[in-house]
Amino acid sequence: MRTRLIVVVLFDRIDLLDVSGPPEVFSLLQREMDEPTGYEVVLAAETAAPVTTSAGVRVLPDVTFDELAGRSIDTLIVPGAVDVDDQRRVRARADPSVVARIGELADRTRRLTSVCVGAHVLAAAGLLDGRRATTHWSTARQLAEEHPQVEVDPDPIFIRDGDVWTGAGISACLDLALALVADDFGEQLAQRVARQLVVYLRRPGGQSQFSVPLEPASSTRRVDDLRRYIAEHAGEPITVADLAAHVHIGERQLSRIFRTELGTTPAAYIESARVELAKNRLETTEETLAAVASACGFGTVDTLARAFRRSLGITPGEYRERFRLRG
Repeated sequence: MRTRLIVVVLFDRIDLLDVSGPPEVFSLLQREMDEPTGYEVVLAAETAAPVTTSAGVRVLPDVTFDELAGRSIDTLIVPGAVDVDDQRRVRARADPSVVARIGELADRTRRLTSVCVGAHVLAAAGLLDGRRATTHWSTARQLAEEHPQVEVDPDPIFIRDGDVWTGAGISACLDLALALVADDFGEQLAQRVARQLVVYLRRPGGQSQFSVPLEPASSTRRVDDLRRYIAEHAGEPITVADLAAHVHIGERQLSRIFRTELGTTPAAYIESARVELAKNRLETTEETLAAVASACGFGTVDTLARAFRRSLGITPGEYRERFRLRG
């Protein structure tokens, strides 16, 4: 079996799980196979000195970037790092020296991947231009503002666009690594590795990273009021006219506010709130799909199903089967 060189990039203050998670998946894959996987996983950094992660744990590189010169890379895994200010605001970092190295390595890499805010490094290297990508929800707006040529989707757990894969944060590195295994060796082996990890083979690619109520607070009290109103009335009929009247503005101005502050339309936001409400009922109750649809403002099972397919890529029944909390 041919060797597949998998390179995990190291630099100061990266998230520890982003570094250790994918290699753990690849290691468990070998346990489930009768033949060698062909994977050769190495940790690469600028120098051979230990790299300090955000958890304070130091990681020793296997090789330096220069020692990889001339070698073809099957999969390049790029973690990320963030700065957090005294108000707990998070910004992704993209050190120019790291970005330059990633650009060099990408030229001889078959499959590019980023985990968590590593997408910012790929974007800074121009490797996400014209592509759809995701990152940790807390830095998605930053990614979109700094790299308008990237189609940023903050919702999915991971996104594949050709041979470029981007994953959300932080535990989503496991989902992404399992998806890579499935891509190389098939779903059955990936399922066996998932069982060893005691996780799902993969959360659906469209499953939300976080619930609507956990979105970062907006910069205006008016939008916060709108978000609260929608969350409290998601199960009831809500129109754009209702929302505009609630905050005493015109419908056109309301649409502008949603687009500027939340990056979406009022209708799409209402639907996302209703999907969250329905997800909770599917996870925690035995209600029929008709009852869930009625209670969550969808009216019919067909409308509920269409919203789930748009948002999560699966049906309400499939979601319940995967995620219901059983006593």
